[in-house]
Amino acid sequence: MNSLRVLDLAIIALYLVAMIGVGVYFARKNKNPEQYSSASGSIPGWAIGLSIYATFLSSNTFLGVPGKAFGANWNAFVFSLSMPLAAWVAARYFVPFYRSTGEISAYTHLENRFGSWARTYAVVCFLLTQLARIGSIFFGIALTLQALTGFSMEMVMLVTGVCIIIYTVLGGIEAVIWTEVVQGIIKTGGALLILYLIADNMPGGIGRIASIGQAQDKFSLGGFAPDFTQSTFWVVLLYGFFINLNNFGVDQNYVQRYHTAASAKQAAKSIWLCVWVYVPASLLFFIIGSALFAYYQVHPELIEAVKLKVAAERLPLTATAAQISQTAAQLLPADYGDKVMPHFIVTKVPPGLVGLLVSAILSAAMSTISSGMNASATVFTADIYGRYFQPHLTGRQTLRLLHIGTVVTGLLGMGTGIAMIGVKSVLDVWWELSGIFAAGMLGLFLLGVISRQTGNHAALTATIIGVLVILWMTFSPNLPESLAAFRNPLHKSMIIVVGTLSIFLVGLLLGQVWPRKPTKAAVPTLKKEPVY
Repeated sequence: MNSLRVLDLAIIALYLVAMIGVGVYFARKNKNPEQYSSASGSIPGWAIGLSIYATFLSSNTFLGVPGKAFGANWNAFVFSLSMPLAAWVAARYFVPFYRSTGEISAYTHLENRFGSWARTYAVVCFLLTQLARIGSIFFGIALTLQALTGFSMEMVMLVTGVCIIIYTVLGGIEAVIWTEVVQGIIKTGGALLILYLIADNMPGGIGRIASIGQAQDKFSLGGFAPDFTQSTFWVVLLYGFFINLNNFGVDQNYVQRYHTAASAKQAAKSIWLCVWVYVPASLLFFIIGSALFAYYQVHPELIEAVKLKVAAERLPLTATAAQISQTAAQLLPADYGDKVMPHFIVTKVPPGLVGLLVSAILSAAMSTISSGMNASATVFTADIYGRYFQPHLTGRQTLRLLHIGTVVTGLLGMGTGIAMIGVKSVLDVWWELSGIFAAGMLGLFLLGVISRQTGNHAALTATIIGVLVILWMTFSPNLPESLAAFRNPLHKSMIIVVGTLSIFLVGLLLGQVWPRKPTKAAVPTLKKEPVY
């Protein structure tokens, strides 16, 4: 079993205690649900932007992105390149829309537009997305700490989960945002430190890394042919645009932050700050993955332990050493990419710096998990309990429900992370699950705010059709050979693209032949307001 030195353990313990201390500090201010959920609109735009950046820069990025670059190339970086366009749409249209509604929940207006079913459907999609996100992040942090300490992944998730729950329950959204500001800086510094250590240990330095990467085609962004059956440049670009549009425009994690800003202008600036910081930061993690690939190409003997461990996990417990070695020799870089950076930290990082890097990885996990827990608790309180069980809650009852919802979300997220143990790529799992759950939510939202003609029945019909399309695209690849003609021919990243467009376009068409009945109630639409 690997073990951290006392200095590293002390640094990690100090970081965890400091995070809980932040929660205790802000707990004094959380006397009402408005302060707990929106900080009463008192957060400056730059802090919100760094908070959103920290949410994007989760452990899925910290571990999954280097793993993808190690095992393949920079194709996934196209996701980051799609962010500016999605940010432009969100800053120009979505931010003013949400600020004008005054609703803390992103989904309240769907009930006003289409009925209670639309709100409930969006809430369910959001909560499932959050469980997938939180679970994948718990899995990522457990993967790293297991390599460093030898403790079971379940134990790692339990300990880190309890710490995250404590400071999130105590501190509310204000604690989440300010700790994410600090965590965003820690993560970026940790990534720069890792890249420096790789280059310092690499014979020939950055030049050798670049030459090996170029020779092995590690810097490719994917094919540019109009092929949507593979992960080409265009497939990832479309996937990234729709996912980022969902993040900035529909995801409660981000919408809730818009309400913490003093003005719509500050909220819009926070989106752009996130984009301009995240795009180069994500490139940094792709460079780290390529650098690790080059390093272990020069020193292949140093990665054998990882390959043997992965091979042993794939074989029965009765497998012999010869069988494990034979399986390890057949593994491709993509089979063990997620485990490479933790292995490098274990074997090549000096004492003390290991503690700093683990704290950076912990911060990558904690920022996204805490924001997801807070947002999920807000949605549960406003859109489920307050809507269906007890509409007239007192401030004290609402605050108690927010606390309970935060705890429950954290526990369910830990359970989801445990269920993910054994997956090959944490980034692939997160991308696939988020695409499935977000597709219907985004399509319905766009239909509600763009179309004036589509009514309740037309929207419900379009949503049912869209969900069936999503289910077919998700599960048809598993059909037997006798039904191969009915399999989805498109790449799985196209699920959110086709699913969103199915709901939106079918809803527009049905709105023309089955128009909504005119009412006196105002129909919420996307309005461009001066936010710059």
